[in-house]
Amino acid sequence: MYIPKPDGRQRPLGIAALEDKIVQRAVVEVLNAIWEADFLGFSYGFRPGRGQHDALDALAVGITKRSVNFILDADIAGFFDTVNHDWLIKFVEHRIADRRILRLIRKWLRAGVMEDGVVRPGTVGTPQGAVVSPVLANIYLHYVFDLWAHHWRKRQARGAVILVRYADDIIAGFEHRAEAERFLAELRERMRGFGLTLHPEKPRLIEFGRQAAANRNSRGLGKPETFDFLGFTHICGVKRESRTFQVKRKTMKERMRARLRAFRDVLYRGRHRPLHKQAEWLGRVVEGYYRYFAIPAMFPLWSRFGLRWCDTGSRRSGAGVRSTA
Repeated sequence: MYIPKPDGRQRPLGIAALEDKIVQRAVVEVLNAIWEADFLGFSYGFRPGRGQHDALDALAVGITKRSVNFILDADIAGFFDTVNHDWLIKFVEHRIADRRILRLIRKWLRAGVMEDGVVRPGTVGTPQGAVVSPVLANIYLHYVFDLWAHHWRKRQARGAVILVRYADDIIAGFEHRAEAERFLAELRERMRGFGLTLHPEKPRLIEFGRQAAANRNSRGLGKPETFDFLGFTHICGVKRESRTFQVKRKTMKERMRARLRAFRDVLYRGRHRPLHKQAEWLGRVVEGYYRYFAIPAMFPLWSRFGLRWCDTGSRRSGAGVRSTA
């Protein structure tokens, strides 16, 4: 089956049988126990005890505390659909010698997707929806990107470099533009060697950091550009009290618009329900939004849900709240 992606394309989703899910879960525990000792600190996606907020915190601290003047925002085009099976098995073999485990992994990789009643075996990519896919993706990128980027930072960079990766989303911060451009050029070559490409709409190399506003102002340019990561737009800002630099965040416009559209549609379909029931549902929606998006230096946007509910209520009652304001 297929599920829609944010950019409008369709993503193939593989749904394993119950027995396969149980075996995959057991293999995931083994793989995690082995590779958690190897995975690097700037990798945050799909790892035990780590999540999006940890990646966001590390990024904000790195930009604030280190001499970061430029941000490289990149992600891998169709990563989960283009993972090379042969390379992945070679990477797994670095730490796993049991042929039974390797045979199982190959079987899961080739499971494919059923379309119109016909199963199309997978030749590249990892089956999305499979329990084992996240850890296999991390193993692949550990060897393709993490180790390479770590050695590049230690051996080739003269200025400060920060790295944060969450799954196939990569943020790198640099002190010097020339090093950022060289890193990007070599990253493209590195990805190409393992059957991967960077997303065509990215990467973006922007001026961002403690000195970005002053440097751009001295050249007669506008405010520093922003970048998106894990659902947040990151902005060069200042603390209200001390007027010192701070990385501010707000919900990405596309995410907020999509969330509000879905919210409005549900409200309209359920506007016949008693208001106290609608209010209870609204409370759960806001709480869920708050749990993810209410982080330090975050613009408070969740009031929009309440405004949308009030607007829907006014339409229901026929009393135009906006017209009486």
